[in-house]
Amino acid sequence: MSKVNTQMIDEERAKFLRYLTKAGRRVSHGREIVFDQVMRAHGHFTAEELARGCLEKKLKVSRPTVYRVLYDLLEAGVIRETAFGDKHRHFEHVYDEKPHHHAQCIRCHRFIEFPDRKEDEVYHPYLEKQGFKILGHEMHFYGVCRKCQDKEGL
Repeated sequence: MSKVNTQMIDEERAKFLRYLTKAGRRVSHGREIVFDQVMRAHGHFTAEELARGCLEKKLKVSRPTVYRVLYDLLEAGVIRETAFGDKHRHFEHVYDEKPHHHAQCIRCHRFIEFPDRKEDEVYHPYLEKQGFKILGHEMHFYGVCRKCQDKEGL
């Protein structure tokens, strides 16, 4: 792991610890395990994928603990939830992400990330003028990727 990544992860750990202290929660072994596994995850991940990975690695953490700690990490601002219209929630890191949006193929469910083009500069002033307090935003596109189009002759 590079020095930059280690430093960013240390900053995320400090953010998480501040959140736990403020919320009156203790730093348990289970929270440490889940935090470490989240930091090792790449791209988008689900709670179930994380829980399954902990089980496969024989880490001593329960499935409910994984779900609870993911909620803590969301509240702490370490990860963010992304809504893809699936039955389960997807998460991604905050620290190493540039502002971006998502497109998902409805056939193979592959994700394409594309850069934010400052859409918030258009929508934020309008919504704020309406008295709307913005907490965040996401933009998602759904369609059929090139690979699936080629397979299906579209």
